[in-house]
Amino acid sequence: MDDNPIIDFDESRSLELLATESLGRLVTVSQGLAEIFPVNYALSPEGKLYFRTAEGTKLADITIQPDVLFQVDHIEDDSAWSIVVRGTARRLDSFSEINAAEELDLKPWIPTLKYNFVEITPEQTSGRGFTFGDEPERYTGY
Repeated sequence: MDDNPIIDFDESRSLELLATESLGRLVTVSQGLAEIFPVNYALSPEGKLYFRTAEGTKLADITIQPDVLFQVDHIEDDSAWSIVVRGTARRLDSFSEINAAEELDLKPWIPTLKYNFVEITPEQTSGRGFTFGDEPERYTGY
């Protein structure tokens, strides 16, 4: 990163960084209330996000309101980045779609059965990088 401690990433760089991680946060809205869920995910070569889930709140929320946000962060010693995807989620129904999603080797991290595959089609992807440092001196020049 350069002298500016905050850098905006283009969509290509944001997707590149998304492909390096496997844990993100899904944000849904149902009946006017936002919900946030940690999910492990995979990114397809076409740039779509996939996760698996059991029956429950996540699946119900995206069925009622498919517009979602998905966020992934990464922190290192002296820098960090954050990517936000605004998109549309849907449960995969056809065998061919599910078989294609299974090729991504997406497995639950905890020993639970998750039969439902969900695809998020990005509509807008943005990201920012941050360089850590001390806060600048306040009120200089006054």
